[in-house]
Amino acid sequence: MFRISIFDKYIFKQVFIAAAVCLLLFIIVWIAPETLVRIIRKIFIQHVEFQTALKLLLWEMPKVLGKALPVGILLGTIFTFDKLSKDSELSILRGIGLSFNRIILPALFLGAALALICFYVGDKLIPAASKAEREDKSFKSHFVYIQKDENSLPKRGVIVSDFTPNNLKNIIVIDFSKRKYDDAITFESIYFSDWANVKEDRWILHNVKKYPITPGGIYENMNALDNMSILEGSEASKVYKLMSNSVKRDRTFTNSELKEYMQLLKEQEFSDEYRFILAKYYQRFLHPLTCILFAVIGCLLGFSPPRSQRLVGFTVAVGIVFAYYITLPFFDMLAQKGVLPPFLAASLPFLGFILAIVLIKKYKDL
Repeated sequence: MFRISIFDKYIFKQVFIAAAVCLLLFIIVWIAPETLVRIIRKIFIQHVEFQTALKLLLWEMPKVLGKALPVGILLGTIFTFDKLSKDSELSILRGIGLSFNRIILPALFLGAALALICFYVGDKLIPAASKAEREDKSFKSHFVYIQKDENSLPKRGVIVSDFTPNNLKNIIVIDFSKRKYDDAITFESIYFSDWANVKEDRWILHNVKKYPITPGGIYENMNALDNMSILEGSEASKVYKLMSNSVKRDRTFTNSELKEYMQLLKEQEFSDEYRFILAKYYQRFLHPLTCILFAVIGCLLGFSPPRSQRLVGFTVAVGIVFAYYITLPFFDMLAQKGVLPPFLAASLPFLGFILAIVLIKKYKDL
């Protein structure tokens, strides 16, 4: 039966201190080159108030923390177990009959605790910080939505050329013709609107200009309308949610919001975006597990003979961190394009870490 002993407390304390120091250094290194320079430029060039600049810095912290936690435990365990190896303390522990798996349990416990913190940061803190940052920004987007009839054929196209969270401007509505051609889709009429109001059950377009299209593909006159309703019923709110969420990054959503957005994309058959968001959703649950896997890898890389080179373990660790964060966008793209199933694309890095653990453990001959 597992009992907390003196050496458990000792190893946990050493790993905790080393991981905290590495975590702090990683945050400083991550923020210093780009974020601080950007904030300083805002202060001196854009004349942003110091309090606003401080808020911008605070909003960056959760984003960095989500990436820094796995790195902190990885470097912390390497440093701790490398030091224990160099001081022959691990040899003493092995000499009294403790297996390697038993020795690293305190580090795994800390990795599990950091995994829970990492999950909370990704689900709550990062979305909250991202939303707070967006309040001081103005976003514009070009949004296109195609209504389909009962036969899944294009019925009406809605194009919002100028969109911010509170305003819809320069809306174009295209009614597709029922005339069928082999190589082209024809239009029945085109509407231009200066601005629109979004209600729960409809969009109301104002200052509308209607251009009826003849069978020959030209318009002969223009009709002015005071207003016009489109996207009536539940479709109005769904399309507005799609449009509002289209300007957001995935980190802006909580897990429940991301799941809701994902379901909406599936209903509207936005396949590419759905696969991309689904892969990101899986990553929300898999990324915290890197804290545990990195803890194991760090212990393995740090466990070495007293006279071995310390630089090797840290070099391998830096390579692992770099490979992990640099390949995530690549796997996201594979999921988005349908090359890999979203779950496989999200889990491949973690399967790679498990394979690395097996190979390193076999190489170390523990």
